[in-house]
Amino acid sequence: MVKTKKKSKTTRKKESKQRVKNRRRKQKFFSPLVITLFLIPLAFLMLYVGYCYITMPDIEEAISRTRQPSTTIVAENGNEIQSFGQVYSELIRTEELPQYVIDAIVSTEDRRFYSHFGFDIISFSRAMLTNLFAGRYAQGGSTITQQVAKNLFLTSQKTIRRKVQELLLAFWLEHKFTKEQILTLYLNRVYLGAGTYGIEAAAQKYFQKSSRDLNLMEAAIIAGMLKAPSRYNPIASEEKARARAAVVLQNMVDNNKISEEERDEALKMRLGPEKFYKVQGAKHFADWVYRETNDILGERDSDVFVYTTLDQELQQRAEAVLNKMVKAYANRNVTNGAVVILDRFGAIKAMVGGIDYEKSQFNRATQALRQPGSAFKPFVYLTALQEGYEPDDTIEDVPLTIGNWKPENYDRKYHGTVTLDEALSKSLNLATINLAEKISRRKIIRNARRLGITTPISNSPSLSLGSFEVKVIDMATAYSVFANGGYATWPHAIREIYTRDGYQIYVHEADYENRIIDKKDAKKLTKMLENVIEKGTGRAARLPFLAAGKTGTTQDYRDAWFVGYSDELICAVWVGNDDNSPMKGITGGTLPAKIWKEIMAPTRQ
Repeated sequence: MVKTKKKSKTTRKKESKQRVKNRRRKQKFFSPLVITLFLIPLAFLMLYVGYCYITMPDIEEAISRTRQPSTTIVAENGNEIQSFGQVYSELIRTEELPQYVIDAIVSTEDRRFYSHFGFDIISFSRAMLTNLFAGRYAQGGSTITQQVAKNLFLTSQKTIRRKVQELLLAFWLEHKFTKEQILTLYLNRVYLGAGTYGIEAAAQKYFQKSSRDLNLMEAAIIAGMLKAPSRYNPIASEEKARARAAVVLQNMVDNNKISEEERDEALKMRLGPEKFYKVQGAKHFADWVYRETNDILGERDSDVFVYTTLDQELQQRAEAVLNKMVKAYANRNVTNGAVVILDRFGAIKAMVGGIDYEKSQFNRATQALRQPGSAFKPFVYLTALQEGYEPDDTIEDVPLTIGNWKPENYDRKYHGTVTLDEALSKSLNLATINLAEKISRRKIIRNARRLGITTPISNSPSLSLGSFEVKVIDMATAYSVFANGGYATWPHAIREIYTRDGYQIYVHEADYENRIIDKKDAKKLTKMLENVIEKGTGRAARLPFLAAGKTGTTQDYRDAWFVGYSDELICAVWVGNDDNSPMKGITGGTLPAKIWKEIMAPTRQ
């Protein structure tokens, strides 16, 4: 038995005094005031968390929430032009993807994804410090689970309540699902730019392949897009997409998922298939088709594929030629233009609504109202042919006055007695007005209406000079009747519409039997319009093969046109300025005729 040493009286007194002091300290610490100051914030915090909990969106409703159906516009060769709405694709599970796809995303977005419980305190603290020193929101600390919670149930609004709800939902997701299930939800619902949701839709959109077949560089690009989908997707900027992907690849190296050699090899990899098939441009066309689709189908809840009449090669050539030529004539105050190309029965093969879609989505091919000038004269001469005139009949090109109006020819000369053929090929104003006054202006207007002009036409003496406003697409449509021998046409771009599962819900039904002008009259007028190109104002549009067309220029050079056709295609070209300011000496026989020729010449090669 061990004996304990007895404490001295002094020692016991000291210990007794210390115990009294400790009790007093505790009493002071737990005084009512201190307790109150501690409990009030805690209670407030608990109440606020409770408020966030009870105001969370209904989980079942959020899961079943509908989305805007997608509309995918496709060229006649099967290549995609553009997609509208929220484009989702088939469900992809994590085990179906190459491991480096998962590694790229986790290494960049949430490298401790497999070890945290829905909230990563390390990432959160680092982000807060970064933001504090930056003095702004520079870095986020959300985990993949938190992002799933936000994408599935919440809005992107940056509020404290939303962040608390996001955290509560993240805890619920981690309790309810496995890590693989959470990652599957994330990969199939995350937004990846250009209207695409989910990794499979993005892979198809950007690389024309399944996400199962992505190479390492493509996987890194998709992982890099998660930071800013609109900025880092390869359609917006391949250079920025690759630069961001290099950061992702380095993250994978730092996370021991790939070696430095694998990173270097990935940086050399090509994107997508050997040939890039997606249609470049055609944005104005796609917008127009999308509106037409909505008019045909109305409201719907299923994704659709719209197969169009667009000729990809012709479209891209028309865009390139118009952009090049307008820029070349910028010193003559030419800033914009439009092109519409149809086949003989109204199918739209190309549509260019302006030279820069990013700056202006206004479609000058279908929405702009511009005066056609002399490009309207064929309607006058068609009416004369219908009234019994022949191309060799004569008309006087002499001064005339109608009320206070004293029109002149472009060259300010008078050509005396001329044939109808000569008057049209040289675009003589006075002869044309004299002819129009001899026949019925109402019949001219009726012909214009029947052939496809949809805008108001004033019954005035200046009618024959195209002093009213028209649409570019209407002019192309009207000339297509001359080209096809007199049959009515209606401009159309949609051939068929299918649901995602292949069910046909629309097919264009053409009527090629509605003759609206006599075949002989159409043939005579075509011969006259051939002479416009061969020996008249349209010589700059001359092709190695037979073609017909007409120039058009309005007062003060505000509008310049060339509308013409071969035996296969009809092409209408307009150039001018959106503010209606005059160009410097640009007539229909100069720039528009040259644009028309450069677009149309390769169609026979």
